[in-house]
Amino acid sequence: MNTEHLSETLLSTGKEDDRLESLARNLLVELGEDPDRDGLERTPRRVAESLRFLTKGYQEDVDQVLNGALYEVAHDEMIIVRDIEVFSLCEHHLLPFFGKCHVAYIPSRKVIGLSKIARLVDVFARRLQVQERLTTQVAQVLMEKINPLGVGVVMEAQHLCMIMRGVQKQNSVAVTSAMLGVFRDKKQTRDEFLSLVGRTG
Repeated sequence: MNTEHLSETLLSTGKEDDRLESLARNLLVELGEDPDRDGLERTPRRVAESLRFLTKGYQEDVDQVLNGALYEVAHDEMIIVRDIEVFSLCEHHLLPFFGKCHVAYIPSRKVIGLSKIARLVDVFARRLQVQERLTTQVAQVLMEKINPLGVGVVMEAQHLCMIMRGVQKQNSVAVTSAMLGVFRDKKQTRDEFLSLVGRTG
């Protein structure tokens, strides 16, 4: 099943809930398990509910999440929200990756409610993802919605597809960044951000 088809399945409701549960049941059979044995009887339903929660970002609208939480403020210094917890599913293996996201921007005329930044990260994290795209999406949407002088996003995550399988490197951390506006154009701004989030330029 390709990613697009799975995404459509996860978005479905009503009778389609039973379809996702049936897919989970069939998966257990293909793995050599008995889905009717004690301990697995309710697993297909749990898997369906879990996948729907972990991919609920497909059903969320950015504008509704931000909900007009933009405010005219005479502030032109860097604003940073550090250590936003991130949990997502790798689109290549459907295994989790998790870590922290640091977001900064320099407003031009408007600021956004701080909690909305964390919620915005969740909108895109609760989808089948790759870390690189997730990092860029957060930066681009903030740039589009609040039109700041610049946006910087740094994400650090551990990927179970590397830890549990494949190269099995237990302590590896992937770091991605997206720098837009003055964060891309001005080294001093970029270095200040990286320093404040504990990263060297």
